[in-house]
Order: sequence, then structure tokens, then C-alpha cells
Amino acid sequence: MSVPASSNPLAELSAAGVSVWLDDLSRELLADGELKELITDKHVVGVTTNPTIFASALSRGDRYSNQLRRLRSEGAAVDDAVFALTTDDVREGCRTFRDVYRRTGGRDGRVSIEVDPRLARDAEATIAQAVKLWETVAEPNLFVKIPATREGLSAVTTAIARGISVNVTLIFSLARYRDVMDAYQTGLEQALAAGRDLSDIHSVASFFVSRVDSEVDRRLDALGTSQARALKGRAAIANARLAYQAYEQVVAEPRWQILAAAGARPQRPLWASTGVKNPAYQDTMYVSELAIAGTVNTMPGTTLAAFADHGTLPDHAPTAQDYAAAAAHLEALEHAGVDFADVTDTLEREGLDKFRSSWSELGVSIDQEMRSEASKSVRQ
Repeated sequence: MSVPASSNPLAELSAAGVSVWLDDLSRELLADGELKELITDKHVVGVTTNPTIFASALSRGDRYSNQLRRLRSEGAAVDDAVFALTTDDVREGCRTFRDVYRRTGGRDGRVSIEVDPRLARDAEATIAQAVKLWETVAEPNLFVKIPATREGLSAVTTAIARGISVNVTLIFSLARYRDVMDAYQTGLEQALAAGRDLSDIHSVASFFVSRVDSEVDRRLDALGTSQARALKGRAAIANARLAYQAYEQVVAEPRWQILAAAGARPQRPLWASTGVKNPAYQDTMYVSELAIAGTVNTMPGTTLAAFADHGTLPDHAPTAQDYAAAAAHLEALEHAGVDFADVTDTLEREGLDKFRSSWSELGVSIDQEMRSEASKSVRQ
């Protein structure tokens, strides 16, 4: 059950212990002061990015033109131009959030940048680029995003061990989420053995939400039974609630308690992909139903605006009964004929494919823009 928020739902959400992050970044947001307004007026305390977001940013306005013209004149390769543009935006984003970062003791005020998704199956190449991103942006409130592929898990451990703060992304299954928490703790243990200050290392685990309902609902529709139709629209929240239960279990274990005593920071659950894709569903459901203290919710601008207008809060934190109901729902899906393990495997594969495609499109767009700017210079 949800209860109405006050006249300022985002303020209530923040007061409830949820960190409000925006799933968007562009030079338009930075240069026009809109991001600063979101920090001041909408309680936004962080930003996430991905290849799709950068591709969209490039298409808006002409604020990249001068840099593209210069990169072209210097003979920069497309991948180098992509790296330059994205790291410059993220560095400026980090500086915009500097006061939030200081005020929250490093907990928030974070900006995430993703390693090249084409490297997701190559652990060594992933960690090499993670180090390069960390050193190039050179801001303490950066998060380097590493996909939670099997190969990515070892890169997460290595990055954490080296003192790089990580946003582990593209998590869909409970089993993989437990692997992510293990990779984080292993990295912290290695960092501690190397004499690093654990309090300087931060991480979030991005557990994807709405895409789960999209895929499960598609399969339920294909089954076509009344039993199947009755199960639609609830898998994503059930899966996320069980993920939070897994988090509670891990932080209660002796292994984590030893690390916490040494100064380690919890790897907070981050609810990603919280924009509702089915117009039949409440447009704020993935924020309202997952408003749990100590978590992060990263929202696209439309979802942020919707919650600011009419968001609601749950009337209680998740209970044992909620977890039992969530587990029962996933069991019901299996009985109805939905292979949930195949759902999450499919979503990871498709997620990587989408990010690779967006990365390639970004490269093509930058190449075309550099050529266009070079032609303008010649004509002038």
C-alpha cells in the first residue's frame, strides 16, 4: 500500500532516505544551469549516464561543435573523440555536484560513466579502461560503471581493490546480484590488505527494474491464459524486493561486519530502469513501491517530473511478509510457464547489445559531426 506524499513528493522521498539521482546528462543541462536547479529544487543528488544518454545529448543543440571541430583538426580517432567528449561532460558534472558530495560525506553527489560496453566480456580490457576513466576525470565523486557480466565481476573486484569507486550495472538476477556483492567485498578485502583507507571507496549496485516487467509481461501475453494475464505487472517489484532482502542478509553477515568495522561503506542498492514502459501502469510505480531507506533511485527526467507531481510513498518498509509474497509471485510465474532465469539471462544479453549498439551509434554520430564541422571550416 502507498500513502500520499506531501505537496513536495521529492522532498518526502529524500527525507525517507532515498537518494534521488537523474538518469541523464548533457551539456545543455550543465551549461544552462538546469542541473543546478534540479539539485536545488528537485532534491537530485546524483547522475548516471550510459551510451544511449550520450548519443541523445549529442543530438541536442550545438554545444559540442567547437570541441568536435578541434578534435577533427587534431586528427583524433572516433573512439578518442568519444572518450574526450564523455569524460569532459562527466568531469563538469562531478564539479557541479561537489557541494553535495562534501555535504553527504561522499555518499552522494556522484556522477557515473560507463566503460566501453564492447569490452564487457574482457575483464582485463575493462579494468584498463576503468583506470583510464578514473585518472582522466580525476574527480573523487566519480563512479565508473562496470557491467555485471561474469567477466565484469573480476574487473569490479580489481577496481575496488585499487581504490576506484564503482557503479556495477546491468544486474537483473538475484544470483548475479549476490555475485556482485561478493565481488565488492573481495575487492575491499584486497584493498584492506594493501593498506588502503576503505572509507574512501564507494559502490552502488544497479539492479534493473522496468525491463523485467516488459519481458515477463511479453511472455505472459504469449501464454494467453487468464492465469498468466493475472500475473502481469508485478515481477519487477517482486524481483527488486528480493534483491533488497539479499542485501539485508549480506550486511548482517560477519564477513561484512568485519569490513564495516574497518571503515567500509555499504554497496547501496540502486534501482535502475525505473521509467514505466507500459502506459497501463502507474507512471511512478517503480519509485513509489521501492522507496526504501538507504537505496538510490535513478530516474529519467519524465519519471522525476511525474513523481514530483503526484508521487506516493509506501506505508512501511519491506517486511518478511512482503518478501514471502515476492517469492511466491516468482514461483507463480514459473508454474504459469515463465522461466525466470531465462528472462534475466535474456535481459542481460539484450542490455549489453543495446548499449553496444548505442555506443556504435554514438561513434557514427561523432564521426559525422566532426566531418560536418570540418566542412564548415573549409567553407568559411
